[in-house]
This record gives sequence, C-alpha cells and structure tokens, in this order.
Amino acid sequence: MLLEKLQPFVEKYNEINQKLSSPEITQDIKQMTKLSREARQLEEIVNKAKEYEELLNTIEEAKSMLDDPEMAELAKEELKEAEEKLPKLEEEIKLLLLPKDPNDDKNIYLEIRAGTGGDEAALFVGDLMKAYVRYAEKKGWKIEIVSESKNDIGGFKEIILLIKGEGAYSRLKYEGGTHRVQRIPATESQGRIHTSAVTVAVMPEVDDVDIELDPKDIKIEVMRAGGAGGQHVNKTESAVRMTHIPTGITVSMQDERSQQRNKEKALQILKARVYEKLESERLAKIGEARKSQVGSGDRSERIRTYNYPQNRITDHRIGLTLYRLEQIMSEGLFDEIIDPLIAHYQAEALKEAGL
Repeated sequence: MLLEKLQPFVEKYNEINQKLSSPEITQDIKQMTKLSREARQLEEIVNKAKEYEELLNTIEEAKSMLDDPEMAELAKEELKEAEEKLPKLEEEIKLLLLPKDPNDDKNIYLEIRAGTGGDEAALFVGDLMKAYVRYAEKKGWKIEIVSESKNDIGGFKEIILLIKGEGAYSRLKYEGGTHRVQRIPATESQGRIHTSAVTVAVMPEVDDVDIELDPKDIKIEVMRAGGAGGQHVNKTESAVRMTHIPTGITVSMQDERSQQRNKEKALQILKARVYEKLESERLAKIGEARKSQVGSGDRSERIRTYNYPQNRITDHRIGLTLYRLEQIMSEGLFDEIIDPLIAHYQAEALKEAGL
C-alpha cells in the first residue's frame, strides 16, 4: 500500500527535526546544515503523505455516509471529488518516492568547451552559452561568468558559468555531453556544411559539507596572467594553477586581478570537478540504470545535434526532433527538450522501481 511506503519518510523527517532541536546539533554548524538540507528534501513528501492520508480518510467517511438518507447526496459529491483527486496525487507521490538526486537543489557550474571543428566549434561555444543565459534569465536564475578563454574571432575555447537559482541543477543536468552542430560557416564560399562539436559539463556547486579537500593534496602554482599574443596583462603574479594530486585534476584561473580571488575561484571549481569525478565513479558502481535516472551526462556521449540548414534540433537520447532550432536558440526555449527528457527518465525510473 502506498501509505505504508510513505511511513519511513515521515518517521525519518520527525527524527531529523528532533535532532535539529537538540543542543549538541545547534552547536555543530556543519551537522546542522547537513540535517537541515535533509529535512528540506523530505518536507514535500511528508506534506504529500499528510494530504494523501486525509484524502483516504475523506473517501472512507464519504462511503460510510452513503446509506444515510440525509447525508447520501452530500457524501456522493464528496466521494466523487475525492476519488477524482486520488490518481493525480498518487502519481505525484510515486515520483517523490523515486531515489532523489542529492544535487538537484544545488547551483551549478556550466562548463562549455570547443571540441572538433576549430573556429566553428569555438563560435558555437559562444552561441550555446548565450542560449543557456537566455534560458537562465527566463527562470529568474543569476548568472556569473567565472572563467573564459576567447579565441581571435570572437569565439571561446572554453567558458565556465556559475548559475544560481532554484532547480538549476535538476533541469540543466541533462545538458551534459557532446553537442554537435552542422552549419555553413560565414567563410565558406561553396556553401558546404561544416560539422563541429562542443562538450558541456554540468557540475553542482559544492561546499565543505559535500566534499572537503585536504590542503596537503592540493598543489598551488602562481604566475603572471597572460593576455592576447603572449602579452602579460599585469606585472604581478596573480594567475593561479591548482592541482588536486590524488585525481590529477587541474584548474587554471587568471580572470581576476587579485591572486587571492583567483585562488578562491580556482578552489571552488576544483571542488566541483573532484566531486563530479567521485560522483561519476559512484554511479558507475551502482550501474547504468541508476546513472541514466539521475541524468548524468558523459561528456563523450553525443546527446544532441543542431542542424542549422534544416532548422532542426535532435536529442538522440529520446529520439526527439524539433524544427524550431533558430527560435529555441534565440529565445532559450530549452524546456521544450528538457521537459520530455525528464518525463522519459521518470518513466524509466518508475518502471525500474516497480511503482
């Protein structure tokens, strides 16, 4: 019975709230932050459990009054209304019962890199970035350019955005992977279609509650920030390269004039990349089914094609094709792709869970 499946969540929620009111926890900021986050994640399912129980009680009470001549008409109306609400509420609860991605409520680092295709790939990094920015603005999210590496023709070798807002990771996590673009370059006199690719990585913004890096495991190098043509943009050693020795992950940062600020930014991105690597390894152990349910995007996997001559955008994971590429890109209408993706993964997860 669905109500029985909800009970452990209610008990866990009550247990966490008891802990949060204890003096030991209120003095431990890290533990209090962790428990508060868990309570927030459980709150919706607990509220739905209460609503479900009340609805079942309403149905039982209405049924018990059907034999009462004075109350029968009112009972019929109440029963009809409650039974109409029940299937929708049960579907909502089933989705909430699915294993929750712990990163769904987090802000993200969105990293877009030019892949094969030279200048065309670099130009598409800029186009894709602008489309994501328009999408984020529609959602009311805040966007900050953390790092960028431009090429000589106005494109980007790489750009990293920090996107802050409710639902940022839960929606954009499906964007991770290789994005292929097919279009005629402005410099192509014969009208030939050029194929290039960019890779997108979506990394949750993490803090010390999620991951704590031992300072002894981090190698920090400082150098002068280099500008276009090899010129130094300042005379102080403000640029920073940070390496996490156990994983070999490296982050370079020179966007800020202050060495300290570059260190802070580099450390945040390093934490996000190490966390992403550890999460990928964990999901690989769990298996492909769970990996696909949380929408983990392997950067080597080709997920989408943008064909400009045909005004076509195709998501290869679910076989979705839309002939509105120009509008989707110019207006940031990614929900038209993300909503079907979410529905697909939820359906797969429900099937896997036997719900």
